[in-house]
Amino acid sequence: MAQNQQLPGVAPAAPAIWRNPEFRAVVYQVLVVLAVVAAGYVIFQNTLTNLRERGISTGFAFLRNEAGFGISETMPIPRLEAGFLHFIISLLIGIAVVYGMSRWAAARGRTIGDDLPLVLGVILFIVVIPVLVLYINGNNILTDSYDPTKTYGLALKTGLVNTVKVSLLGCVLATILGTILGIARLSSNWLVARLATLYVEIIRNIPPLLQIFFWYFAVLRALPNVRNSVEFWGFAVLNNRGVYLPDPVPQGPAPMLGLAFVAGLIGAYLWARHSRLHQEATGNRLPVFWPGLGIVLLPMVLVRLILGEPFELTYPELRGFNYRGGLVVTPEFAAMLMALVMYTAAFIAETVRSGILAISRGQREAAMALGLRPGQVLWLVVLPQALRVIIPPMTSQYLNLTKNSSLGVAIAFPELVSVGGTILNQSGQAIEVIGLTMAVYLTFSLLISLFMNWYNAKIRLVER
Repeated sequence: MAQNQQLPGVAPAAPAIWRNPEFRAVVYQVLVVLAVVAAGYVIFQNTLTNLRERGISTGFAFLRNEAGFGISETMPIPRLEAGFLHFIISLLIGIAVVYGMSRWAAARGRTIGDDLPLVLGVILFIVVIPVLVLYINGNNILTDSYDPTKTYGLALKTGLVNTVKVSLLGCVLATILGTILGIARLSSNWLVARLATLYVEIIRNIPPLLQIFFWYFAVLRALPNVRNSVEFWGFAVLNNRGVYLPDPVPQGPAPMLGLAFVAGLIGAYLWARHSRLHQEATGNRLPVFWPGLGIVLLPMVLVRLILGEPFELTYPELRGFNYRGGLVVTPEFAAMLMALVMYTAAFIAETVRSGILAISRGQREAAMALGLRPGQVLWLVVLPQALRVIIPPMTSQYLNLTKNSSLGVAIAFPELVSVGGTILNQSGQAIEVIGLTMAVYLTFSLLISLFMNWYNAKIRLVER
């Protein structure tokens, strides 16, 4: 009898566990993770030993030390105390409740927008309750504004706020400009299409740092000095130290104006929802934009008429060698914003153009056959479908713009990297400062990716 022949009635022998591919895959992964952890531990211990031998202290206690250097761009930053923490906690609870509502609706094959009580619940938990908490605790929300006598920790927070400010505003403006350019590249007008193409091909091939230098040194620093400032009807002032605008200082009715604005947004949303339901029921579309705008403005106008001025404008005035008062847009911030917006918009334009071209020509022809005008075809038929193609690469552009904001150190714009570099040079806490900076940018990237992936999942085509 052959040796490999199985005897009848005898169960085949189980293979050894180390011959199981799934078991070996798990073992290999566990070994790799252990090796990485061990290598990280060795590096960490060596670093601590080297720092100790050189008399360099470790830890984050240095963040409580006095900074002693100035920052040109500062703004009030809320303290993590009772009033502000209550607002943040109420907002986080509201987001958790709304997420639970969305999961509950999805389990029943519906969405929050299909049910008016769910819509009102979202508005209640996300808007009304946090705003009421903020209003009730208004006197307890304390803020800090940086000056050289404050701590390294507040200096880093100020740099963080400046990074968020230029990145968030840059993403919004770059999206608007990029969308316009992407549509313009497909225009039937020869001149418009060629100008948009020229813009994209030139701007996206010039490094962003060079564009920042151009706007800062060649444009903004070449403006007239303070004594020769350009004034616009006493409303605004332009010179090489920035743009000075009226600054609205909140007065007593300001919180009520905010609540009126929120109420107007709720009313505009409900009107848009009513218009959509009316169209589904009758086939007739009610106007949305102008009635919605009126619904938003009406409560604010009533608050203004009943309670008085919610803001008091302070205007810039020349005092000594510079203008005082008002709202100042510094050359550093303006150069950073314009360079980042124009550079990123060139890439967004190509993303938008490719998304529009991905929609079949039959969709446009069918829409035109229904009697829609070219503008309606674009905004009601083409762009909503193109979003499914546009959103994923747009995520990369938002990430790039946020990371490119670190180039502000080249023109002394006090963003996170610039402020962190100054703190590093003064305190010598290189590992801590660099670690915090890396953690912040990693958090920004993860949050942007999380939001964009969520939005992409919301607009994707659902097959029935």
